[in-house]
Amino acid sequence: MAYSFSLNTRLHKTITGLLVIWLCGCLLTTAVYAQRIQTAFDVKLLARGLNHPWGMAFLPDGKMLVTERAGRLRIVAPDGRISEPVSNVPAVYHEKQGGLLDVALDPDFTTNRLIYLSYAEPVKTSDGTIASTAVARAELDGNSLKNLKVIFRQDPKTQGGQHFGSRLVFAPDGNLFITLGDRGNHMEEAQNTDNHIGTIIRIRPDGSVPDDNPFVNDKKAKPEIWSYGHRSVQGAAIHPKTGELWIHEHGPRGGDEINIPKPGKNYGWPHASYGMHYSMIPIKDEHAEQGYEEPIYYWTPSVAPSGMLFYTGGLFPGWRNSLFVGTLAGQHLIRLSVSENKVLSEEQLLKNTLRFRDVEQGPDGAIYLLTDEDDGKILKLVPAAN
Repeated sequence: MAYSFSLNTRLHKTITGLLVIWLCGCLLTTAVYAQRIQTAFDVKLLARGLNHPWGMAFLPDGKMLVTERAGRLRIVAPDGRISEPVSNVPAVYHEKQGGLLDVALDPDFTTNRLIYLSYAEPVKTSDGTIASTAVARAELDGNSLKNLKVIFRQDPKTQGGQHFGSRLVFAPDGNLFITLGDRGNHMEEAQNTDNHIGTIIRIRPDGSVPDDNPFVNDKKAKPEIWSYGHRSVQGAAIHPKTGELWIHEHGPRGGDEINIPKPGKNYGWPHASYGMHYSMIPIKDEHAEQGYEEPIYYWTPSVAPSGMLFYTGGLFPGWRNSLFVGTLAGQHLIRLSVSENKVLSEEQLLKNTLRFRDVEQGPDGAIYLLTDEDDGKILKLVPAAN
């Protein structure tokens, strides 16, 4: 059944004071700083009770697939009903940032029913469990997966539960981008192309390597690599006009970046960043003079970005072609106005509210948000009623 209440947060052209969130009979009041909101919207609560949801993808019938980091895949109906866990999901390494992560539909889903899952894949050794990001594809058959096949494994597997990435994005040419992380304690390997640490991966949907990948003829490099020198990329989206991949990645203490990764290019981590190491050791912020690519935009202090969307819908004409980024540490939703390859302005929405793990556009043109918490929620942004 549908929820009989909504999260009625109405933001008008100028907000000063309190943001009042009504959730299931509990009144929560959160301070909101004065800010200019150019588009009025309401926030409705579609569903709740998900355990640290991570990724979502809309099915053709309006339902959505939602991952829970603990290793469960759910189907959520348009009225908010949550299914029992989908069966035959691969086993995951559920530690710290590891678990079941992103989900994406095959471009030909309506005919082949294929979906793709990224996750931290565990392997037990005599020294303990090691893990790395893996991607599997399978056919969605009702509330079950069948014919599951792993099409990519990050090499090497290492100990630790940090920095797995990982978003899945299909490019207009049908190839699949996979974003990865440096696995925390292996940051120096992000400068080496003989492994997958700290890289963006580009493969065909069956896991094979496109002939025009930048390192396909380099016998010392991994042929799946598109770009390298990344820290932990948890947001990715295709620009609606250029067809290029845009990403954002976590910096250490400051220096979260937006990049447009070019084939074969090095983005500098851990030798260049606008942040500093957690040990307070500074990092050179000069990228270009060290031979690295400069980010097109960055945040200091960190907002901990997660989820990324170019909005192309019709519900919010004033937001069309804006870039939306969810934040974890920042606990707000960012809207960026962009022109060509430049960010022109930043607008912060829903300030000081919740940790937003993912942001997606629904087939109805609404914007959907996942909240990262034990009682994870799906929120829906729609035009203001008045």
